[in-house]
Amino acid sequence: MGRAFEYRKARKLKRWGNMSRTFTRIGKEITIAAKAGGPDPDMNPRLRVLMQNAKAANMPKDTVERAIKKATDKDAGDYKEIVYEGYGPHGIAIVVETATDNNQRTVANVRSYFNKHGGSLGTQGSLSFLFDHKSVFHIKPSDGLDAEEFELELMDFDGELEQDEEEWLIYGAFEQFANLQKYLEDKGVEIVSAEFERIPTDYKEVTPEQRAAIEKLLDKFEDDEDVQNVFHNMKEDE
Repeated sequence: MGRAFEYRKARKLKRWGNMSRTFTRIGKEITIAAKAGGPDPDMNPRLRVLMQNAKAANMPKDTVERAIKKATDKDAGDYKEIVYEGYGPHGIAIVVETATDNNQRTVANVRSYFNKHGGSLGTQGSLSFLFDHKSVFHIKPSDGLDAEEFELELMDFDGELEQDEEEWLIYGAFEQFANLQKYLEDKGVEIVSAEFERIPTDYKEVTPEQRAAIEKLLDKFEDDEDVQNVFHNMKEDE
């Protein structure tokens, strides 16, 4: 999982460099989770872990509370999560996850970004074979946690463990997110944050000039308020 970790780390650091964008993204996720499962984090596991994500991102408490309250606000827009897939310039596969209250606006924007940068929007699911959809948990290792035994237990959830200096990362199947969260909480493991990632099954090499053209398109997606996450199979710079 080493390459997957480096890919995830590079992508996340770039995105989290813009804290206001990060707060907007997490805020939408919190609103969606609160609307689906209720505003009480004790009764809503997904909301509970998203609040941990907000804490890890240093998101102000009142911003988190506003996002939860928005779920019960009759005048607030109803966000829908929609995934778009397509190819950017030089054959790079791109998956764009959005949360939008106006699908017509979002699809028009996404299509225009692809078209203006030498790419094309494809059909939903057309690129799923190029990415592994994973649940990713960042946890704080404790002195009483034996890595070998822990890794064996994670196999029950299709989970894999990667140890970093400051935190451990757990990669599990997308559909195992809730089960993994419950297992970690029951075990008393501190979850720093958790998310879903689309990790490329293979990486495409590009030249510096090609990379510059592709990153212009990726930046357009990242700057769009409706976009939550952008994944691609371009190999990161060494």
